[in-house]
Amino acid sequence: MKKYRIAILFMLLAVLPAMIFAGGSKEQQTTKPAEKEVTADEPTRDELIKQAQAEGTLMIYSPSSRHAKVGAKFGELYGLKVEVVQLKDTEMVEKISKEAAANIDAADVVFCQDGGRVYSELIEPGYVKSYCPPSLRDIIPAKYQNPQVWDICTKQIIFNSEKSTEQPIKNVWELTEPQWKGKVQFKDPFGEGVNMNFLTMLTKPEQAEKLAAAYKNRYGKDIVLTTPNAGYEWIKAFYNNGLLLGKSDTTMSEAIGAKGQKDQLMGLFTLNKLRSAKDKNLALQTCYNVEPFTGFYYPIYTFIPSNSRNPAAAKLFIEYCLTEGYAAWNELGDYSPNPQNKNTEDPIQISQWAEWLVWEDPQWVSEARVDVEEFINSIM
Repeated sequence: MKKYRIAILFMLLAVLPAMIFAGGSKEQQTTKPAEKEVTADEPTRDELIKQAQAEGTLMIYSPSSRHAKVGAKFGELYGLKVEVVQLKDTEMVEKISKEAAANIDAADVVFCQDGGRVYSELIEPGYVKSYCPPSLRDIIPAKYQNPQVWDICTKQIIFNSEKSTEQPIKNVWELTEPQWKGKVQFKDPFGEGVNMNFLTMLTKPEQAEKLAAAYKNRYGKDIVLTTPNAGYEWIKAFYNNGLLLGKSDTTMSEAIGAKGQKDQLMGLFTLNKLRSAKDKNLALQTCYNVEPFTGFYYPIYTFIPSNSRNPAAAKLFIEYCLTEGYAAWNELGDYSPNPQNKNTEDPIQISQWAEWLVWEDPQWVSEARVDVEEFINSIM
């Protein structure tokens, strides 16, 4: 027993200096956020820059034309040759998956939306991986890190405010009532994945429960279901109330916001269309805090494809786009997952919108979207 105690004492004496050193090291790291999450197999930022410069080039796939200018500025900053290919959402996922499956030299970093397809066609097969820079892992909310979100877009209930700026509805079930029959527009969900994803999210149990509660608050009685849940029920009533399906958010905003109309119109489209409302002489205003949602918000993800030949440059560019490079998009209707990038035009930040809007869960959408598509086809 005595020998055993002596052995334990020596073990503690051996471990104690290491514990003290580790504690001091952790305290020192708190003053250097960029290196806080760096592990033994992960380079420091300076090492990452050297690796990226050794790679020398960077290929970017993006739906945004602004990435060309941002990419050029990034290339000048770090001495890299940067090329940007602009792709539409409909072709982006297919191109990434085909190139990754063939393991050919193509994109090093990609930006894409439509969580349903992203999850099933890119994430599940292992064609892409998320990367959150060490400097931002304690800053960006966890829900935006895996998959890694680069930009957050919002689509909200927006109305013609020419005759009155008073918010016309307080509950989404009002959109299914006779006074709004044929006066509400929504972009055809079969033409844009994020819109179908939104409708699919309404059928998720927790969202359906919120819609059921909103129904009871509106009408003073429990909803009587003719479909699987209140989410499906609202979609059915929404469509059956003369819903007008638009082809683009731009044309919808112009039709709804045009002045001199007899009836007040309303739609669910991107908030960023209010940027040009004054120049186009449109009367548009968004709703706030509608029960149980005022619209939806969806991510544009950023990934490093499995076939990337320049992963260090890709990581450096992702960090750039989540920090100083995001200034090119920091306008009304677009929000960074990095709370340090405050939106300069909207007094309502994404943390507040998140309480009023439906978030897109890529896994749920991937699993449930086909059922919702079939349901909508059956009621149209």
